[in-house]
Amino acid sequence: MNIDADAEKVLTVKGMDCADCAAHVQKEVSKVAGVASAEVSLATGKLKVIPAGGLLDEARIIEAVRRAGYDVEAEDVYRGVLLNVEGMDCADEEVLIRKKMEAFHGIRSFDIYLVSQQLKVTYDPTLTSVQDIIKSVAETGMRVSMVREKGEAKAAWWRSPQAFLLALCGIFAGIGFLLHAVGFPHLAVKAFFGLAIASGIYYPARMGILALRTLTFNIRLLMTVGAIGAIFLGLWEEAALLVFIYSFGDVLESYAVDRARGSIRALMDLAPKEALVRRNGSEVMLPTEEIVVGDKVIVKPGDRIPMDGTVAAGASFVDQAPITGESIPVEKRAGDEVFAGTINQRGSLEIDVTKRARDTTIARIIHSVEEAQARKSSYQRFGEKFGQYYTPAMFALGLGVALLPPLFLGRPWFPFIYRGLVVFVVSCTCGLALSVPIAVVAAVANGARKGILFKGGAYLEIAQELKAIAFDKTGTLTIGRPVVTDVVPLNGLSEPDVLALAAAIESRSEHPLAEAIVRRALETGVTPASGLTDFEALTGMGVKARLNGKTYLIGTPSLMEQYGVLPESVAPQLARFEGEEKTMVLLAEEQRLLAFIAIADQVRPGAPDTVARLKAAGIHVAMLTGDNEGTARAVAEHTGVDTYLANLLPEQKVEAIKELKERFGKIAMVGDGVNDAPAMAVSDTGIAMGGAGTDVAMETGDIVLMSDDLSRIPYVLSLSRRSINNIRQNTFTSMAIVAFLVPAALIGWIGLVPGLLLNEVSGLIVIVNALRLLR
Repeated sequence: MNIDADAEKVLTVKGMDCADCAAHVQKEVSKVAGVASAEVSLATGKLKVIPAGGLLDEARIIEAVRRAGYDVEAEDVYRGVLLNVEGMDCADEEVLIRKKMEAFHGIRSFDIYLVSQQLKVTYDPTLTSVQDIIKSVAETGMRVSMVREKGEAKAAWWRSPQAFLLALCGIFAGIGFLLHAVGFPHLAVKAFFGLAIASGIYYPARMGILALRTLTFNIRLLMTVGAIGAIFLGLWEEAALLVFIYSFGDVLESYAVDRARGSIRALMDLAPKEALVRRNGSEVMLPTEEIVVGDKVIVKPGDRIPMDGTVAAGASFVDQAPITGESIPVEKRAGDEVFAGTINQRGSLEIDVTKRARDTTIARIIHSVEEAQARKSSYQRFGEKFGQYYTPAMFALGLGVALLPPLFLGRPWFPFIYRGLVVFVVSCTCGLALSVPIAVVAAVANGARKGILFKGGAYLEIAQELKAIAFDKTGTLTIGRPVVTDVVPLNGLSEPDVLALAAAIESRSEHPLAEAIVRRALETGVTPASGLTDFEALTGMGVKARLNGKTYLIGTPSLMEQYGVLPESVAPQLARFEGEEKTMVLLAEEQRLLAFIAIADQVRPGAPDTVARLKAAGIHVAMLTGDNEGTARAVAEHTGVDTYLANLLPEQKVEAIKELKERFGKIAMVGDGVNDAPAMAVSDTGIAMGGAGTDVAMETGDIVLMSDDLSRIPYVLSLSRRSINNIRQNTFTSMAIVAFLVPAALIGWIGLVPGLLLNEVSGLIVIVNALRLLR
């Protein structure tokens, strides 16, 4: 890992507990070639290194720290790299790479993305390098390269070397059969069949032999042995047909996998690669990788927005369907947020860039879709485990059938070797191994196009098992932008007096209700009072503060009751407001109640319909809220949820999730990912809303709704059920074909060519079935 000349690097050094220790580390690091200066802070344990120019090898800095007798924090040592692995078309290749990585010194962790043909590695740069990792993976016979932000487009599947050799195999085999039919000499016919076999067997044999070098028995090896065995028995025609059928199936499988990869590439193509930028008074076209935060981007009508940002000038309607799945264009004016990959429809927009290209919402969606391949469902894990035992078992079974009866029972060699070869070739399928990851990627890509982000096959599987869903109220079932509807002054105060005091105190709070009070004061021209001191947030209750020497409380009725400033005479008024779906905020000074402030938050459009659809699907729907009983009851009645719990603190929501889980089974928590994070963490899956607008939602949820559209939640369940049903169909079909073909081969019911043909066709059927999830 090299450090740029313009950059400084900060590392955390473990174990420094004296000035001499820090000085020793500083001295050793300063000796490293290319270091301009090194500064060590004993208080923070940080080492800051400034390069002298050119590139500085970070591994040498870490080695210098270790020479001084200390070590660097793991997160500072380890580096990550993403590699393209061309030729990783089946689970057999994944097994080869896995073995290489597990035996490689210096690698902390790795993830293999079979469908997108990528390998993500976290490594220690002091023990190994990217070049060493690439060299090791290349030993498997696959082509390896680093993923670049501006990568070159890959050649179409039909222009691959495998497709070319398949064409040669087909031509030579066709000539061989034609010559045989017209009575050409047997030697000439065998020559063309031999050329056909050599052309078609090259890739399977190469991969099979490379696997054998690591004592791995894979499907390619089975096919190679089957073809060579047929030649040994003098079955040149069958050998040529075997190789052609297998290679043809292989190329068709590559096409199918390429379709699934195309769903990820389609997401990558959403954001433009260049943008019109205004710099120093002139407009220039720049690659998006060169655009920095603060640049102004010009977007003309009909163009895709290239970067995340806020509208600085202009007004338009923007089609956000590529990101959020919303079908109706959204109006955008100055100050509104826009996202890369969305389409500007009418007016020109000038946008202030707020994120680099690698950090945009669409970039994070793509990253999550790719990462989803690493979080595997139980079906994926079963497929991998099955493959570990299946191929070696078939190899042993084929050898046993071919050798044991002739050796120990005196049976003739030819028929039993033939049966053994049939066992080999009917076992050569990637259908089960490929159909499951393809189904997962197809479903995840399908969801991403509709504004739903699954962070892994595991969450895709859990979603169809849900028995209950708990919703947060504020910002989830309701819009989340509360407004003050009533201000009721008491004890001789006027409404402006109340708002001046309340706004002064609430100006320090980030709670949505506090923002509503401050907004009401500003809208009515009231200036918040000055002199605020000793501000103290009382979690889940309100605020205590001093203003001009007096102590004030503002918050829930429970807070006032706790401090003894809630007279019984006001109970009817509180009950009336709460019955109108309003949240009550009370203001008190010392021991006097000064005012009621009623705040309302509209129920989100579509919430009742979403709840009804979930209940019709057999899901128990609950609502959890920190709001008062009356407001909670009114929203619950409006939306139709089965149960609700009010006056909950964040930790009480966690307990509520646990209780609901014990009562109903698997449960999801739906919220914005901020106050709901603890409850999401204990649920079986967390569904975060508003992912396009907040980093918190993207990070917190296992499933993320990019918009605030609740109607996406029933689609989450529907897509999950379709996906798991599809995977079950593929698994059952694959296992049933194996259960038929292997016994049929053992007792001689099926020959080499029909057996392989049935095997390849069944494999393609399950892969094509998996691709249906793209629709």
